[in-house]
Amino acid sequence: MKQRDLIPAPNHFLLSAANEFKDKTEFVHQMWQTDFTYFKIIGWGWYYLSTILDDYSRYIIHWELCDSMKAEDVKRTVDTAIKKAKLKTKAKPKLLSDNGSCYVSGELKTYLRDNVKMKQVHGKPMHPQTQGKIERYHRTMKNVVKLNHFYHPEELIQALEKFVENYNNKPYHESINNLTPADVYFGRSEQILEKRKQTKAESIRKRRQIYNQQKLVSL
Repeated sequence: MKQRDLIPAPNHFLLSAANEFKDKTEFVHQMWQTDFTYFKIIGWGWYYLSTILDDYSRYIIHWELCDSMKAEDVKRTVDTAIKKAKLKTKAKPKLLSDNGSCYVSGELKTYLRDNVKMKQVHGKPMHPQTQGKIERYHRTMKNVVKLNHFYHPEELIQALEKFVENYNNKPYHESINNLTPADVYFGRSEQILEKRKQTKAESIRKRRQIYNQQKLVSL
């Protein structure tokens, strides 16, 4: 009955560790990953960074610095990400998160189900590798951003803006054909890869031409 859509799919479910590797996403906005990480601002206390990452492209769609880790913070982050993404289809991305209290709250589940029509996916408890992409992103980001001390939230926000801009547009990721997250997210992959292919073919042609010319000269 479930295969014939006679039984509605659950709005949220648990993703096992094995599924993360078996069921790879195949296109942008198929699934988003979200998580919190934290920073201490001197004289202000702890602040919490809420991030939405597109699973397929690794692109950071939206982030915001919060003074708490509540369901309302997640709702606000998701809502803004949806607006920024300008989704052209009715089908919304799945939302993958850990099992933190803000992510398993009834308030968030109701919001995702009734307000934005998103299915929620929880990683296996005590297995952060399921959310590996956003975990790695936060770890890399903190290794850079935390090299500085911050005395005001605005200072941290400026540092985060700079890091996210660079992350989305500058480094090439081996796992996405040595493209940038922005290249994949905005659909530039095929054009760039084709241009690389042509450049490589032209380079090989020129090297062969030079080699053949050198052989003729040596005769």
